[in-house]
Amino acid sequence: MPLYRITLLVLLAVLAACSSNDELPDMAADTGEAQMYEDAQRYLRSRNFDLAVQSLQLLESRYPFGKYAEQAQLELIYAHYGAYEHEAAVEAADRFIRLHPNHPNVDYAYYMKGLSAYSGDQDFFSRFLPTDDTKRDPGHARESFAEFSQLLSRYPDSPYVPDAKARMVYLRNNLARYEINVANYYLKRGAYLAAANRGRYVVENFQQTPAVADGLAVMAQSYIFLGMDDLAQDSIDVLAMNYPSHPAIDKSGKFKSSYTLEGEQRSFINKATFGLFDPPKPPQFDNRPQLN
Repeated sequence: MPLYRITLLVLLAVLAACSSNDELPDMAADTGEAQMYEDAQRYLRSRNFDLAVQSLQLLESRYPFGKYAEQAQLELIYAHYGAYEHEAAVEAADRFIRLHPNHPNVDYAYYMKGLSAYSGDQDFFSRFLPTDDTKRDPGHARESFAEFSQLLSRYPDSPYVPDAKARMVYLRNNLARYEINVANYYLKRGAYLAAANRGRYVVENFQQTPAVADGLAVMAQSYIFLGMDDLAQDSIDVLAMNYPSHPAIDKSGKFKSSYTLEGEQRSFINKATFGLFDPPKPPQFDNRPQLN
C-alpha cells in the first residue's frame, strides 16, 4: 500500500477518535451529574450529613450550571445544618439568597438561616445533655429572631411562617428569661441598682412573656435593698394586681420574701457602703416551675 494511503488512513482514524472523544464528555456529564445527585439524596435520606455535604459540594463544583445545581445549593444548607455546621449553613443560605433572590424556594433559605443562627453555639452532644437555653449567650437568639422576622416580612404567606412565629415566641421568652438570670446574678453580688434596671428592662420590653412577673419581683426586691420604699411598693402593687399567684406574693397580696419593707435585713456595713459590702443573700426569682 502506498505511503500516502497509509498516512491518509491514520489521519482518518485519528479524526474519528477525536470525534468520538468529543461526544464522551456530554454523555459522562449527564450520567455523572444525575448519579452524584442521587448519591447525595441517598446520604440525606440516611442522615449521613457529612457525606451529603461532600457530595453536594462536589456536584456543584463539577456541574455549576447543571440541572441540579440550584437544588444542590439549597439542599447543602440543610446538609450543613444536619452536620452541626451551623455557621456553614448560614453562609450557604446567604449565598443562595444572593445568587437566587427570586427563586420560588428562597423562603426556605431564610427559614434555615433562622434555625442555624440559633443553633450556632450548639454541637452534636448538646442534644443529649440537659441545658438551660436561657443561660446561653443571647447573641445567637437575637440573630435568629431577626432572621425569622425577615422571613415574616418578606414572605408572609410562606409555609414556614407558622413554625417561625412559634420559634420567635420561644426565643423572645428565652431572651426575657436571660435578662432575669442576669438580674438575679446582680442581686447575688449586691448590685441592686443594676438588678432593678434589668428587671425594669424586662417589664418595659418583653411584655406578655412569663418573665415580666419575675421582672417586677426583681424590681421590688432591689428597691427594698436600696431603701426606695415607694418604688418597691409600686412594683409590689403591680405584681400583686397582675400576677397574684406569683411565688413572691402571699394570699393577702403582700410581698413574700425574707427581705420585706418592714424588716431590717441589711447590716450597717451594707447600708453604709450602699450595698457594696456584706450584702444579704437575696432570693433568686424564677417562676418557671410554677408555670410548668
